[in-house]
Amino acid sequence: MASTASRPSRVAKLPPRERILDAAEELFQREGIRRVGVQAIAERAATTKMAIYRHFETKDALVAEWLRIVAADYRAAFDRVEAEHPDRPREQILGLARFIADGLPEISHRGCPFINSIAELPDRAHPARRVIEEHKALQTRRLVGMCTAAGLPDPEQIAAEITFVLEGAQVSTQNGSIDGVGERLMRIVEGIVSRHP
Repeated sequence: MASTASRPSRVAKLPPRERILDAAEELFQREGIRRVGVQAIAERAATTKMAIYRHFETKDALVAEWLRIVAADYRAAFDRVEAEHPDRPREQILGLARFIADGLPEISHRGCPFINSIAELPDRAHPARRVIEEHKALQTRRLVGMCTAAGLPDPEQIAAEITFVLEGAQVSTQNGSIDGVGERLMRIVEGIVSRHP
């Protein structure tokens, strides 16, 4: 959660539930879900394990809520590009690609929270895994809708191609295998969209 205030002064002003989520976000992103215990979250949030369990029944519930917040940021990106480019679905698609491209520097050292989390959550019944799968399904439906509105042939195929490129760019940035990922990503998505005038 971005802020210009130093972390201790900012966190001290947050209500307990938000302090817990803030600490969990920082620790899960930096160290991973499995490596972070409830005690570490309590210490980072300047609270107690008992307080965490008052707000979140289990650590799994806390992980799921953190991922719901991350998913909401991505939904907001879809909403923004739709509002910025009303009735211009091709520009909306490019706006989504730009959102991912602009976020790649942060991913380079932390990784995509969805990709990292799904690797740690092999049980498809885990509540956080369900959050990720529901988020990705909704994201795909919205992208298919944009491709349909843009008049692109076989919108599901084109949405799949764009998704593969967006997610592949995030992984390539994280592992450092390709230079200039953001601009390459934009050129590829532009090529996909312009392939069908």
